[in-house]
Amino acid sequence: MNANKEYLIRAYLRPLAVHFALLLCLLSPAAAHAEETITGTRLSISAEGEVKSVPDIATVSTGVVTIGSTPAKALQENTAKMDAVFKALTAAGIAAKDIQTSDMSVEPQYAQNITNKTPRIVAYQVNNNVSVIIRDIKNIGAVLDALIAQGANQLNGPEFSVENKSGALDQARKAAMEKAQKSAAVYAAAAGLKVKRIISISEQGGIVPRPYPVRPMMAMASMASAPTPVSAGQVTTEITVNVEYELAP
Repeated sequence: MNANKEYLIRAYLRPLAVHFALLLCLLSPAAAHAEETITGTRLSISAEGEVKSVPDIATVSTGVVTIGSTPAKALQENTAKMDAVFKALTAAGIAAKDIQTSDMSVEPQYAQNITNKTPRIVAYQVNNNVSVIIRDIKNIGAVLDALIAQGANQLNGPEFSVENKSGALDQARKAAMEKAQKSAAVYAAAAGLKVKRIISISEQGGIVPRPYPVRPMMAMASMASAPTPVSAGQVTTEITVNVEYELAP
């Protein structure tokens, strides 16, 4: 290779070497961090944080079950009764956005105690249920009574909650981390070590609703003289944090 060709090759490779060196400089902190090993003692702590709040919303599942000799007849009766249920909810001040159909089905009903014979359909059952958010807590009893009076024969709930879940969750997180930090300090001191750093944090948990047992339909329907009593109580927000520490002398 003559001198001119050698000079040209070196001139071409020099910028590539510079770029490669710069790339190594940029990647080296990340690479070093990724390859960093834990030299101290590992400590895993699980701690629970709990916050109690007064609920400001309640969710109720309600609807109508009807039975007819044909699907059309069962559906026609169900539609009429569900229309009355929707009107009762509107009259109680429930907004349309807080009413959502949760289940709708048409199922055949078969004759009972038939042996060695083909099952025979004797009727059809229609189920139509809606999920309702009640924002006026003190009005829950009156809403439930109005639903029963208008033909609702399916009712589950209420399930109480808080609308601003993030605020309660953050409070529970802070309480859980404070417990974890105190426990880590105790373990470290007992072992003659110190908490060097937190390696990882994970969490699990959320709002724990307090469902209220609603009385059977016949019992509620017979109590037209007084609203059904409902107590909201409190709801609990629970968070469990799993924190891994590195302890060192």
